[in-house]
Amino acid sequence: MKIYVGHLSPEVTDEDLNALFAAYGQVESAEVVKDRYTGNVRGFGFVVMPTKQEAIAAITALQGQDLKGQMLEVNEARPPVDRRSEGGGGRRPDRGRGGFDRGKRSRDDRGGHRGGGGGGGRRF
Repeated sequence: MKIYVGHLSPEVTDEDLNALFAAYGQVESAEVVKDRYTGNVRGFGFVVMPTKQEAIAAITALQGQDLKGQMLEVNEARPPVDRRSEGGGGRRPDRGRGGFDRGKRSRDDRGGHRGGGGGGGRRF
C-alpha cells in the first residue's frame, strides 16, 4: 500500500521516513520528494508498505505525530492525476490567437487590413 506523508520538515531524509514506518512493519520503499531543479525537499513523500494491515496501523499511529518540528499528515496515497488531459493553459479550440473570433468576418469588416499576430482589426 502506498502512503502519502505530508508536512515534512526540510531536514527529513528517506532514511528518517524508513525508520519511522519500519516500527509498524516492513517498508518496501520510502522517498522524500525533492524539487528536481534545486534539490530542496518539497514537504511531502511516499512510503510503500507491502502489507495493508501494517500500512493502516502506521497511518493511524503516525497521523498528527511530530517529526523534526512538523506535525505529519499521513494517509493512503491517491492515484496520480494525468495533468496533460485536464486542458488548462493551451489555446481554446474555438478561438484564434489573441482571443478574437476572426474566422467569421469578411475582409471589409476587418477594415481592409490583414493585421499582425495579435488579431487583425484596425490599426491605430
